[in-house]
Amino acid sequence: MNLTEIIKITKATVIPGISEKEVLELITDSRKIVHPSRAMFIALKGAHRNGHLFIHEAYRQGIRTFLISETISFSDYPGAVFLQVNDTLQALQQIAIAHRNNFHLPVIGITGSNGKTIIKEWLFQLLCDHYKIVRSPKSYNSQIGVPLSVWQIQPQHTLGIFEAGISQPGEMN
Repeated sequence: MNLTEIIKITKATVIPGISEKEVLELITDSRKIVHPSRAMFIALKGAHRNGHLFIHEAYRQGIRTFLISETISFSDYPGAVFLQVNDTLQALQQIAIAHRNNFHLPVIGITGSNGKTIIKEWLFQLLCDHYKIVRSPKSYNSQIGVPLSVWQIQPQHTLGIFEAGISQPGEMN
């Protein structure tokens, strides 16, 4: 997905300006950067960690595209592009929805209190000879994990199998 599309989807303010670029990886953990030139670091704020505190580390590792919700000192990051939104988690979810809408493949969604991952893996084993399957890695079933899983859909896939956990009322929607 290119930056212009991401800006439109998220209604982001672009700082300092836009340089057209394609984003192929969404990164939420500065310890898991593999291809920084094609990645966007998403600074998520959680109950225990604030991703904005890891922007410097992501920049040091070569990331130059950031999705943020807090004001930072942009001059500390020459050559970087910042997309500023009100809520980075919501923006991540919007990006995943737009990405999913680009594909017309059946998707199996698995939810429940227990057993989601094992059911996903069983279905994968049963169906992998008949479909090119994209599935949630590990137990990516949170509000962050589901969009990151959906982001993995590519044109060659013919079936998606994703798990979704629920931890709060209304979260399934």
